Amino acid sequence: MTRNYFLQTFTFIIALAFTAKLIELQLISSNYKSLSENNAVLESPVFPERGFVYDRNNKVLVANQPGYDLMVIPESTTKFDTLELSSLLNLSIERFNLKIRKAIRYSIKIPSIISSEISKETHAIIQEKLWKYPGFYLQKKSIRKYYYKVGSNILGYISEVNENDMLMDSYYQSGELLGRQGIEKYYEKILRGEKGKAFYQKDRYNRIIGPYEDGKFDIAPIPANNINLTIDIELQKYGEALLKNKRGGIVAIEPETGEILALISSPGYDPNLLVGKERSSNYRKLANDTISKPLFDRGLQAQYSPGSPFKVLNALIALQEGVINKETKFTCNKGHFYARGAFMECHCKIGTKNNLTSAIYKSCNTYFANTYKNIINSKDSPSDGLNNWKNHLSSFGLGKYLGYDLATGQPGFIPDANYYNKWYKKGGWKAPTIISNSIGQGEILTTPIQMANFTAAIANRGFYITPHFIKSINGDKKTKKFEKKRTTIDSIYFEPVIDGMEKVIQNGTAKIARIKGIEVCGKTGTIENFIRLNGKKTQLTDHSMFIAFAPKDNPKIALAVFVENGYWGSRWAAPIASLMIEKYINKNIKKKWLENRMLNGGLNDEYFKPLSGKPFRINE
Repeated sequence: MTRNYFLQTFTFIIALAFTAKLIELQLISSNYKSLSENNAVLESPVFPERGFVYDRNNKVLVANQPGYDLMVIPESTTKFDTLELSSLLNLSIERFNLKIRKAIRYSIKIPSIISSEISKETHAIIQEKLWKYPGFYLQKKSIRKYYYKVGSNILGYISEVNENDMLMDSYYQSGELLGRQGIEKYYEKILRGEKGKAFYQKDRYNRIIGPYEDGKFDIAPIPANNINLTIDIELQKYGEALLKNKRGGIVAIEPETGEILALISSPGYDPNLLVGKERSSNYRKLANDTISKPLFDRGLQAQYSPGSPFKVLNALIALQEGVINKETKFTCNKGHFYARGAFMECHCKIGTKNNLTSAIYKSCNTYFANTYKNIINSKDSPSDGLNNWKNHLSSFGLGKYLGYDLATGQPGFIPDANYYNKWYKKGGWKAPTIISNSIGQGEILTTPIQMANFTAAIANRGFYITPHFIKSINGDKKTKKFEKKRTTIDSIYFEPVIDGMEKVIQNGTAKIARIKGIEVCGKTGTIENFIRLNGKKTQLTDHSMFIAFAPKDNPKIALAVFVENGYWGSRWAAPIASLMIEKYINKNIKKKWLENRMLNGGLNDEYFKPLSGKPFRINE
């Protein structure tokens, strides 16, 4: 009984307190009544300064600069000189009237933006004459300032909210800014803070004469958070310079942590182009460039056949499944027709016997065709063998989204038995039918970040940390955890494959990527490039691909480099990867002759030449 009596008494006291407060607010106090009188009091949002963005070494990437918006509350306006005000804003009278009509349609009571990001000079002129325009007022805000002309694909940009944004999140009102791409979008709530409110007293001329009741009712904003990215901005700058006049991407990862050191997409653009009054027109120009596609992040979104780097994954799967060992040898016969008229060319001399190591550094197609057949035929049926093969590849993050902290990307594609059963009558396909998968061609698709990630998994001897861009929030490195994922391959099987990748640099197809004092492990790829031309499948200039990590033991960097129409792996991709590794580990470049060739060389002649093709073949 005592307990029930106490609960009833406690509930009564709470209800009485709420009732007393309501009486005070609604019947006694005149303060909130005054606040609701819009003609006398202006309620204005107070925006916290948007959070700064730093790189992994605390270099400022993104900060803020002051800006002003001219706002209007339609129901508070009277007749005014539209020609004079539109002229002050440097807007055509048609554009000005359109904005006024749009503000009225949105709400006659809620403020709408008429002109955004007004300069300091224009702000001063308008401020002097604002008394002539009841219902209009200037609102201060901060706009973005990007300190480097690189990394636009990572950082993203901010722009004004639209009607759909406001429907999705009631936090935003007309004229406010929202992260649109990259880090600005993914970490929007962290970077924006929480806005407050300020109340201002107005006189009969609609001029602000000071804070309402000395700011008694103002609500302070909650400060935004600053973030550190995993990106090394100097490496990012260097990578973008190396890809100048080339189309492609570079993704560099720190294997031990999964931290993305650089994400380059070329061609890119200066992020400052999407700041200020010219943002909309600049965005349209970038979006309309459907040839170079500067808004398309090739590192995250482009899906290519992986080519010969994929051979090292087939080698790992074959070792795990016990269908080969490091001493297994296959004899190379130059040229084999495997299925449906597809010709797989091998560059080894007829009669060459390769073991696993030499097959990797010589990139022997015959060796990996036989290896792949053994994988597919190791189970009760080709379907079971293929699905088992796919499961191994999934453990490396292929064929699915990796879960990194940017809002864009593609999953790539790894075919399974169901896929081929749709194309062939059930049982109508076998390992030779899909033999191009053995060398990373066929139906396989990967993104450069997936390539860099599986390279990191190899460097780690069997695991990877989900790739990510955030290093710390307000200096707290433990803010967000990223998952450690183990592959289905036992660690003992990585060493023979890594030995082969080391010999690719020492004796094989990527000697140009040698770095004195650093043990580099890698694999070149020459990726076939097909289009439909006049109704026929036509092969264009191959893409250049290279994966690598270094040093061999305790690796600090793993990366994938892709250059569209770059001919073969050692021509562009391998040298660029070598320079990126040397830059990151040694902080300087000794091979100046190679650096000059990559910095000054380009492929514009290749990109803009008339389309032509060459016969269909399967190559290294």
